[in-house]
Amino acid sequence: MVTIAERLDNAYGRIEKAKQNCQFSETVQLLAVSKTKPIADIEAAIAAGQTQFGESYVQEAVDKVTYFKQNKALEWHFIGPIQSNKSRLVAENFHWVQSVDREKIARRLNEQRPTNLKPLKVLLQVNISGDDNKSGCHPDEVDTLAQFINDCRQLELRGLMTITEQTDDKQKQLQYFQQMRACFDRLKDQYQQLDTLSMGMSGDLDTAIAAGSTMVRIGTDIFGKRQ
Repeated sequence: MVTIAERLDNAYGRIEKAKQNCQFSETVQLLAVSKTKPIADIEAAIAAGQTQFGESYVQEAVDKVTYFKQNKALEWHFIGPIQSNKSRLVAENFHWVQSVDREKIARRLNEQRPTNLKPLKVLLQVNISGDDNKSGCHPDEVDTLAQFINDCRQLELRGLMTITEQTDDKQKQLQYFQQMRACFDRLKDQYQQLDTLSMGMSGDLDTAIAAGSTMVRIGTDIFGKRQ
């Protein structure tokens, strides 16, 4: 039976191979998506050296963050849709939020982020493929939302995130990711602190890295399929 440590090692190897194939020199971080997975699986990943974890379901995530609160090396990313009535829990418990796609949520996170904590690191989620089944702001809304977040005292704008439509058309997929990279580079000219372009998952990380992703979100290839 393949262990989580071995799967993590394989995932990092796949990232390095993808970088070599396209001669991409930037660092590509791996976010281990641990949503729906038990504490024991996360402990196994931590023991193998993983420190960044992504969660999508607020209450489940808060329970995990609380369980591991003594481990200061861990970084918790919220990557799912944010309901207004759950925004306070996200603001109080996470280091990063990758799924901010409207001003209302950004405002609530800013107001609800405790002042004794560092500003919440934020990625704007962009619906680059225009898929009705995916969350994210329209590309035309990015500049306005980025400006709003940059002006929020308790938020720190750090980049962009996307989940593209599922397609077997690699060229179409590459075009979406390239559009995201172009948007990221344009925004970075205005906000020098931007350093994170989160795109690519287990099934399409090679294409995402070829287009310039700096963070891939991997769940299945590390923890196995969700039950």
